Amino acid sequence: MKNILAFSFAFLFTLASFAQSSTSNPQKFLASLREHCGKAYKGEIVSPNPPADFKDKELIMKVVSCKEKEVKISFFVGEDLSRTWVFTLEDGKVKLKHDHRHQDGTPDKVTMYGGTATNTGFADMQFFPSDQETVDMMSSIAGNVWWVTIKDNKYTYNLKRVDSTGFFSASFDLSNTVETDKMPW
Repeated sequence: MKNILAFSFAFLFTLASFAQSSTSNPQKFLASLREHCGKAYKGEIVSPNPPADFKDKELIMKVVSCKEKEVKISFFVGEDLSRTWVFTLEDGKVKLKHDHRHQDGTPDKVTMYGGTATNTGFADMQFFPSDQETVDMMSSIAGNVWWVTIKDNKYTYNLKRVDSTGFFSASFDLSNTVETDKMPW
């Protein structure tokens, strides 16, 4: 009986140690983003009916800042350098915020909107429904859901408004880096 109890305790201790040291899906997701730190990639709108301010503009994503729990990716639309996606690991989940800046670097009046994943998601895909801060800022986007994928040499940024039939999707080819000296505002 003592041997069985000792074996059970050792087994549970080993299992608990393994669980604590294993990497979670949110951690894997951020690690996948960090692999591209300092690199830039061209993209394209892959959804129908692109917004007018995106039409016929060069799209570039540039991974500009990489920390263990935060990755910042600038999203350049032509000469508009105002957008940065901020991914942060908080309480075991990934949060996405949209940092919008004016050319002088000051925050736009509509900035830092987004949401936190409601679960651990997948290592290659995370979903972000609008959070309360976003709803308080712009109640009209309370039904927004963003999702980001990073797999098969593609990064996709997606937006669905649940009260609309349309959606937005931009895809970036991670197999071909591009040179750019652009930096976010």
